[in-house]
Amino acid sequence: MSLLVDWLPRQRWFGAKGRDITSVAQTSAVVLSEGDPEITHAIIQVSFGDGGEEAYQLLLGRTKQTVEQRLEYAVIGEDDGYVLYDAVHDPFATGLLLQHLAAGDEFDGLSFVNADELDPALPGRLMTAEQSNTSIVYGDQLILKLFRRLQPGANPDIEVTKALSDAGCTTVARPMAWFDGTVAGETTTLGLLQPFLHNSSEGWAMATASVRDLFAEADLHADEVGGDFAGESERLGFTTGEVHLLMARALPFATAGPEDSAESAQQMNDRLDAALAAVPELEPLAAGLRDAYSRIAHRTQPVAVQRIHGDYHLGQVLRTQESWVLLDFEGEPARPLAERRALMSPLRDVAGMLRSFDYAARHLLAERADQRHLAYRAQEWAERNREAFCDGYARAVGADPRDEAELLRAFELDKAVYEVVYEARNRPTWLQVPLGSIARLVGVSA
Repeated sequence: MSLLVDWLPRQRWFGAKGRDITSVAQTSAVVLSEGDPEITHAIIQVSFGDGGEEAYQLLLGRTKQTVEQRLEYAVIGEDDGYVLYDAVHDPFATGLLLQHLAAGDEFDGLSFVNADELDPALPGRLMTAEQSNTSIVYGDQLILKLFRRLQPGANPDIEVTKALSDAGCTTVARPMAWFDGTVAGETTTLGLLQPFLHNSSEGWAMATASVRDLFAEADLHADEVGGDFAGESERLGFTTGEVHLLMARALPFATAGPEDSAESAQQMNDRLDAALAAVPELEPLAAGLRDAYSRIAHRTQPVAVQRIHGDYHLGQVLRTQESWVLLDFEGEPARPLAERRALMSPLRDVAGMLRSFDYAARHLLAERADQRHLAYRAQEWAERNREAFCDGYARAVGADPRDEAELLRAFELDKAVYEVVYEARNRPTWLQVPLGSIARLVGVSA
């Protein structure tokens, strides 16, 4: 396991970059295929110098042969005469996972469950656009998401999508199969298989293409460009509202009072404190942030709370020929599982998507200093699509999210603080995007 100490921090999905790894221990190992290569499903416990621990899921290949050229970049290192490699890049290894899902196999440590008949012979390929998890596509029909960082318990993604699918929702990707393991003594979701919507377009790609069209026609306004996205934003808002209504019926629903609002505001301040320690550039905006949070702390009106998406943005939605489809209901992977499963205001999802429109409008400006003269156009695009999304959402639920301006603003700011920390750690050149948004929302010059 010592090889993993150097390898883990280089992985895109590793959630503890910058923390000192003191040890890596294997807590579960299930051999899926003996021989050479040997394929093992492993759960590891990573310990850090600050006393913390995190669990991760790995699929490991082990061979004495020369690794094929196509797998050289997946090599982790050599151990006792064997080459160890990340087997999610190996179609043979990922094919084993589909075979076990199709058969509904049981191992000592792994349990595979299917809700649909599956073709175990479909070829698998790793998707390259990875985030906090790893996705494998089988024959352009199925997609398996492997949850890399593991927290004990049922993952909200399967819990929510199953409830919505059972309630007849057609605008979420239904769970077709999944598999579980054990982490800290609790049954824990390891992977989720869903339909692969190959004839679809990602919301982020569509939105950023619209922004590029606008920038290419610098003398036109957002509503005059052929690639205007506002119609799709309105439809996305409507679909989001419909899903929220169904979630409120199919899953727990409650009303939060003043004490809950005060607690929510305190959590926002706690997250801000942690962000300030990690990103000093946030300090000039702290007073404005705390003022916005204090308005929530003193709120007396009740707030409807329910299960929500929890990490809602343009990268989590696909446009098919029929409609928008919502994906990835696991919430923000860095947050504790109990928090991701908690009942929250659906306006948090609205705020997340509003933030995403800002990102889509400004990401080119963040990376290309020579295009900063287009900042006005970016702002115009973002405002147009934010308004269109809220229009659609209000039409679906019968209540306009903009009527809850203070609550919505606080949720946007809380999300932007999360983004500040993320960008500082992963994409420093994008840091100005959330910082600029916070400055605009609190009325401070960036």
